[in-house]
Parts: sequence; structure tokens; C-alpha cells
Amino acid sequence: MSDAPAAAPAAPDAEAAKRLKEHVEKLLARPTAESSGDVQVGAHRLDYTVSAAFLPVAAEGMAGASGEPQAAVLTTAYLLKGAPAAERPVCFAFNGGPGSASIWLHLGALGPKRVVVPDDGSMPLPPYGVEDNPLSWFEHFDLVFVDPPHTGWSCTSSEAARKKMLSVDGDVEALSEVIRVWLTRHKRWGSAVYLAGESYGTTRGAAIADKLQSLGVALSGVILVSCAMDLQSIVFAPANDLPYSLFVPGLANAAQYHGLLRGSLGASPAAARAAAEAFVQEDYAAALHAGSRLSEKERSRIAKRLSEVTGLSRALVEEKNLRISDQTFFFEALRDRGLVVGRLEARATGPMAASRTREWEFDPGMEAIGPPYTMAAMAYFRELGLDFEARYQVLNYEVNRGWNWSRGGEGSRMGFASTSPDLARAMRRNPHLKVLVASGRYDLGTPYSASDWSLAQLDIPADVRQRVTHRYYDAGHMMYTRQADLTQLKADLAAWLRTSRHARRTSRSDPHRRG
Repeated sequence: MSDAPAAAPAAPDAEAAKRLKEHVEKLLARPTAESSGDVQVGAHRLDYTVSAAFLPVAAEGMAGASGEPQAAVLTTAYLLKGAPAAERPVCFAFNGGPGSASIWLHLGALGPKRVVVPDDGSMPLPPYGVEDNPLSWFEHFDLVFVDPPHTGWSCTSSEAARKKMLSVDGDVEALSEVIRVWLTRHKRWGSAVYLAGESYGTTRGAAIADKLQSLGVALSGVILVSCAMDLQSIVFAPANDLPYSLFVPGLANAAQYHGLLRGSLGASPAAARAAAEAFVQEDYAAALHAGSRLSEKERSRIAKRLSEVTGLSRALVEEKNLRISDQTFFFEALRDRGLVVGRLEARATGPMAASRTREWEFDPGMEAIGPPYTMAAMAYFRELGLDFEARYQVLNYEVNRGWNWSRGGEGSRMGFASTSPDLARAMRRNPHLKVLVASGRYDLGTPYSASDWSLAQLDIPADVRQRVTHRYYDAGHMMYTRQADLTQLKADLAAWLRTSRHARRTSRSDPHRRG
């Protein structure tokens, strides 16, 4: 069947508006696609039901005068058979973009099925499919994967709803409503609730944690994969020197991998990172802050060291005014080899055009996994009863281009979007909320050191900060594509959950606790 929407026109006429509304109604009227399966996780074989359904979004300020749903959002849920619902935790998961569907977490790490790709970030040979995932998080939670509006087959019913939901705050409002509706329909208000987000999914996840608290949903935990809560830390823009310093450790790590560093710097990734971190902390950040006030002697010293830790020529460092952007590194680090360095997976490379242009045409790291995940997901969804013929929007770049990054209404359009204050507030409001952060050391989209900075800036006291755990992995943005890191991520999750459960038991047994 062909009932997934095309991108909405900028100013739809009455007939087009009617079609959008009818399309959402048609999706919401579809019966739930249900199937079943099982997966071996450790010593246990887990039987599950898969339930895929479109849920309505009619959040406050979005519903029309007659209360019609403003969006249909696809959720794909894995539910353990025979488990008392109230005793089974549930984890809602979404990816980023912001125009990305949830297949990466769904079929990369969390779900009972997984797409297997090479550990080194290269592209596998077709054909592509899914296989059982013995490291699935299903051992710990029921899992609900959410495709936000205009990703996957999810869509809005009007241009006004589209404009509202393709924004930081509108997206948070819409997905919070989806979670509320899912908990209600599945009678899961007695369950412990977790969130897992990746990339922009961490931007929305941090804010959703606070929004859900206001809706009466006290989260047990938030898992942030490849953190992007503070856009100022990762967006290179005029007069924003922060990313130039925060990216240096990641650039050094990638440079060491590609054999660009000399002496002790090149001895190991750890040595490269440690030297770069020390350089940023002790010298580089202050030098950027000084700007033209920096003496010639100091400027020369900084240029020399920045060249050493990034593997780039000193002439290039000086030409770029001591500021090496991500794009500069991607094109210049391996230019003499005719290669571009990957953004989301810096171990991956791709061939430059014969003309050696500096136009960013594709990300080698993303190209290596995009088609395998897409083709495997399409075949798998058909098995689940999701048999649409129209395109599933794995990465909808129209969403990215049209996204409204402002927060707080029409009057708040200055600065970079940030949701770390939301997470800090949620942690202060909820004394049991714990946070697990996962960062890939070869991620040059959301570098680990930028996440370090963002977490260090959380406006929370020391006792609350103890509820934040940050773990690191030796791959890129989707670190779980590397088998060793997928294994470690699952082990870190299990340890984090054990700590959370121990804390709850201790709290209940505390003789000084009220009640």
C-alpha cells in the first residue's frame, strides 16, 4: 500500500490540507501490526510480542478546535510475554538528526534484532539483513522505539502542525504526548520508565525528562548516547571559540589512528588524548580567549603545539588563525592521500574527487552504515506487518533544514539551543533520576570532550552530580556498530542499572526515611 506522506508543501491549498488530514486519520485507523519472536540473551530465552502502531499527538496547543489529532507517530514496541506489566520497566528510545528515524538504536544496539557491520567502520557487502542480538537491552526493559513526526512514516496533519513540531519545544511536547498516550493505552503507568536518546535524541531527551516530570511521569533513568545537549559546544560559528577547543582531543585521537602524530603523541590513542586535553586546559583555551592580544611568541608556541597534536601542518594552523574546524580537519588531515575523514566515524575514510575539492558531499562513516541499515530495516519491517510501499524517511534532511532551533517562543531567537538546563532541573526535581552518558572517542560530530564539558556545566550540586555516569568507547557516533563496544555498552548499562536498583533498595530500608 502507498499511504506514507510526501513532504508537505510550503503553503498547501485547501485540497492539499484535506489530504494531509485524511492521511493522518487513515494511519491512526490502521490496526496494530502484531507479531512475535524470541531471542537468546545470556542464559535466558526471552519470548516477546512486537506491537507496531501509530499514536495520535494532540498535545496542549496543538489540537484543533474540534480536538482532531495533529500527527500520527509510529511506535514499535517489544513486550516480554508473560511478564506482569507493572513489574516490567519500559524504555522509550529515539534517534536524532533531528530528522532521523529510530532504526539506528532499534537495529543497532537495543532491540532483539541487529544489523551487523564491520568493526572498522567500513561498508559491508550486500545483501543486508538482521540477525538475533544476544546483547539486546530487552533483557532489562520492554522497548518502545519512536519515529518523530516526518521521520519514518510518521507525519503531521497540517502545515501549522508541521511547523510547530519541527522545533525544539514542539518536538519535546509532541514526543512527551506520545509517551503519555502509550503508557495509557498499554496500562503501564505502574512501570519504571526510562528514556534512551542518541545525538539530537539527547537534545530532546534532556528536555523530555523535565517535561514528563511536569506531566507526572517520574523517570527512573535517562541514557544519552553521543551527547548534543548544548549546541554551542559543537557548532562552529563566528565568535564562538568553544568548539575549537572542545574538538581538539577528538582530532588528536583521530590523527593518531591515521598515523599523523609523531613521537610520544603517536604512541597510543590514550597518549594523544591526554596530551591534547592538557594542551587545551593549560594553554589553548586561554590563547583563543586572548585573540589578537596574544603575543607573537605565544602565538608561535600555540601554533606549533596545535600542529603537533592534530597532525596538521603548522602553516595551515597559522593560516586558520589557530582555529581548526571540523571541516578543515576532514579535508586536510589526509589530503596527501586523497582521502576525506569521516565525521560520525573518524576511523572511516572516503576518496576525494579527482579535483580534490573541499565540498562536503558525503560522510564516509555514515555512507558505510546507511544503506545496510536502511535495506535491512525495510525487509524486517515487512516481516512485522509494516508493508508500506512509500519511502520510509530514515534521514529526512528537509526536517533538518526547516528546524526551528529557538526556544521559549517567538521572542527567544538569540544564541544556541540548549537543553542541559532542562536535564539539570529534572535531576533536581526528581531525587531518583539517574543519567548514563555514552561517548565514542572517534565521533567528530559530538566529540567526547564536548560532552565532558556539557556535563560539567550542569547546574546541579555535588550530591546530584553523583547520579551522572559517563562512559567512553573506541568507535564513533554509533559506537555500538563495533562488537567490542556493543558488548561494553551493554555491560555498562547493566552495571548502571544495578547501582540504581541498589540505591532504591537502600532508600526503602533507610530507618531515617520518612513514613
